[in-house]
Amino acid sequence: MKTIYEEMDFFKRLLDMLEQQLGKNTEVILHDLSNGYDHTIVDIRNGHITNRKIGDCGSDLGLRILAGKVQEGDMYNYITHTKNGLILKSSTTFIKDEGGNVIGSICINEDITLPLEFEQYLHTNNHYALYSDNQNEQRESKEIFVNNVNELLDYLIQQALQEVGKPVNQMDKEDKCKLLKYLDDKGAFVISKAGEKVADFLGISKFTFYSYLEQVRT
Repeated sequence: MKTIYEEMDFFKRLLDMLEQQLGKNTEVILHDLSNGYDHTIVDIRNGHITNRKIGDCGSDLGLRILAGKVQEGDMYNYITHTKNGLILKSSTTFIKDEGGNVIGSICINEDITLPLEFEQYLHTNNHYALYSDNQNEQRESKEIFVNNVNELLDYLIQQALQEVGKPVNQMDKEDKCKLLKYLDDKGAFVISKAGEKVADFLGISKFTFYSYLEQVRT
């Protein structure tokens, strides 16, 4: 298989089955990761969970996979949050071509907000928890759901700023390299023209940007 479209009938039937089995509180998504990251979603069920639709982009997890920052991309039963406060139990499996290259993914995001509220109620009344705080922290992972890559890049830049801890006008070369390393580790430069936007944001030339990025990577 070279592209997911060669098996699209199977993938659509698979999503039909998952949608019917898992119900309306679970989002199921098929991503095409072979043609850039601007419009990866080719099929989505119950998109109201993350407010996404066909033609929108993937999360930051996909960026890290495509940038080669994560060796084993498949992840199961990790916890994340949406912008509007929902708590999700998610799983992601990546689809590979004959050469082992990632060409797509199937993602499942189950809204467990209400069950957790029930769990908290029972814990409050029973004074008993199945999991310790440390165990819950280990099971939790942050993933960002957005509708377009510009929004995703803006979010990553703001996170990088927090990591550096300085406004741009107070950054020296070391600070800017630290910001670039954070973005590179997150796979930000998989996004088309991300380098130009980050260079403008930092107030440096494209030549300086690529020079700093090369230093960060080596």
